[in-house]
Amino acid sequence: MNLAVLGLLSCVCLSGLALSALFVMQHQARRDRLQTRFVAVLDPHSRPRNRALPSLMLAARPATDRSPATLILSAFGIDRSRTAHLPVAWPILLTVSLVVARALIFVVDMIVGSWGILLWPVLWLIVSRSVFGWSDRRHMRALFNQFPDALAMIVRAVRIGIPVSQAVQGVAKDSPQPTAGEFAKLADALSIGKPIDEAMIDLAERNRLPEYRFFAAALTLQNQTGGGLATTLENLADVIRQRVYARAKGYALAAEARMSALVLTILPVFTFFALLLISPAYIMLLLNTSSGHKVFGVALALLGIGQFCMRTLIRKSLS
Repeated sequence: MNLAVLGLLSCVCLSGLALSALFVMQHQARRDRLQTRFVAVLDPHSRPRNRALPSLMLAARPATDRSPATLILSAFGIDRSRTAHLPVAWPILLTVSLVVARALIFVVDMIVGSWGILLWPVLWLIVSRSVFGWSDRRHMRALFNQFPDALAMIVRAVRIGIPVSQAVQGVAKDSPQPTAGEFAKLADALSIGKPIDEAMIDLAERNRLPEYRFFAAALTLQNQTGGGLATTLENLADVIRQRVYARAKGYALAAEARMSALVLTILPVFTFFALLLISPAYIMLLLNTSSGHKVFGVALALLGIGQFCMRTLIRKSLS
């Protein structure tokens, strides 16, 4: 079967997926319109309620934009409200993911033949979600490690009588990135008159960091019930500092496991090149024969799957 037929089959599959996604989006849009009408009718007759406290559990922020473009980008792991921390523009990363997925197709072709081109869209999704997920995890890790120092600055400022809004501005000026950028957004929200509890809830929901949710809950409770703000924030800073220390200790204890995973990944590559120098005729069987291509492709696939599993287990144990 030639590549034209395979390309046609791939286009048919993608068209079916696109039509299915369009049907789901239309159904969801009808439900949203119906829900909006219910809210518009019932809200004038409902009792006023206080704003709920932010959840302390880590959960994704509910999507407010359900346009087709946003849904497609979310399938690739892209949240356009959280792209400021990316090392380059997200279209460039998406293009690089496409190229990397095409390179992986060569490995798949060694195993399944020319049918491997049908897996290109699937690999593109997997690679893209992995790249953007890694960037989000790095951003959240930096915020987590810098938050105790930022909170300590706010505690010191509040103890000497400086308002919280000015203390937030000081954190935005003196803290490193990305904490400075997030607190600059918070300071801008406070400067235009937004209540501090609402601004903090927005900050927590935007970053999806549990420690920011603790901070938002503490400020919201203090704003509603009163009490010593400095003491509350100081206790919170101690708790978060202990959490940072515990995660750093766990990361240090996992150093042996991480090194073992690295060695197990490098050892086959080192063995391959060593055999290529010692006995080229022996190793060239993997490169010059169809059966060798299959063995070589399976070996690379198993190596990638093993590395992914080891990194996932280590990351889950430290989360």
